Amino acid sequence: MIKILVTGANGQLGSEIGKISGEFPDVEFAFTDVAELDITNPENVAAFLSGFRPDFIVNCAAYTAVDKAETDISTATLLNATAVGILAQQSAKVGCKMIHISTDYVFDGNGPRPYREDDEVDPQSVYGKTKLEGELLCQKYNPESLIIRTSWLYSAFGSNFVKTMVRLGAERSELGVIADQIGTPTNAADLARAILSVISSVASGETRFTPGVYHYSNEGVASWYDFTKAIFDITGTKCTVKPIATEDYPSPVKRPPYSVMNKSKIKLIFGLQIPHWRDSLTEYFQKKQ
Repeated sequence: MIKILVTGANGQLGSEIGKISGEFPDVEFAFTDVAELDITNPENVAAFLSGFRPDFIVNCAAYTAVDKAETDISTATLLNATAVGILAQQSAKVGCKMIHISTDYVFDGNGPRPYREDDEVDPQSVYGKTKLEGELLCQKYNPESLIIRTSWLYSAFGSNFVKTMVRLGAERSELGVIADQIGTPTNAADLARAILSVISSVASGETRFTPGVYHYSNEGVASWYDFTKAIFDITGTKCTVKPIATEDYPSPVKRPPYSVMNKSKIKLIFGLQIPHWRDSLTEYFQKKQ
């Protein structure tokens, strides 16, 4: 039996992993959040790892309040960078492989095509900079690590864009939504299943654990406007959606105008099949009913 430690277990992705964990009877899971394990404390992490002895850590913990990070730099750095370095160092000491979740915000968003893993990074926000620092610390301290960058995550858990739009669509007759930021929505349930599929295939010897940086989002391309239109179409919401420009919606954060990611590497190496974002969004609402 293999053992998996999931940190940040109360967040969107951690909760989705917990939801499907019962489908993996040959895995012993430990789900922790801040109450169970302080990942910013090296001694706490070392003690937990020496007791549980996981084969894999899936680090879903992160500071994801993108706007707030611009002024709360110390906390964002602590969770997105320092804690990742601690997990990487301590996991390497016990021979544990690490899967760390990162973001499309490591790119400046000016690319002409979907971003590959080896494309130049140039984060434009505190959130993106701290997440990139976490990536570098992870690779530095645990060579046996996968970094998975994802984008526009939503789920049945926590707060996210889909839930916000459903609420606003019920409250208002008209909404203006940004149409000039392009990326790909990602159902956290799909990413959760992909992560456990990778671990299962490695544990069974079907595929080789190949460290490095990978991209995972759902397939396809959308603007926030397209995404909202799809949410309302699928749910039958009558609210009118009007496209607006980024400049019409002031924000303290410079978000990537284009952050579509190329998923060829993770599909090739781990044999993953990735659903289209609209199909996953439809399934998300079907499961909620």
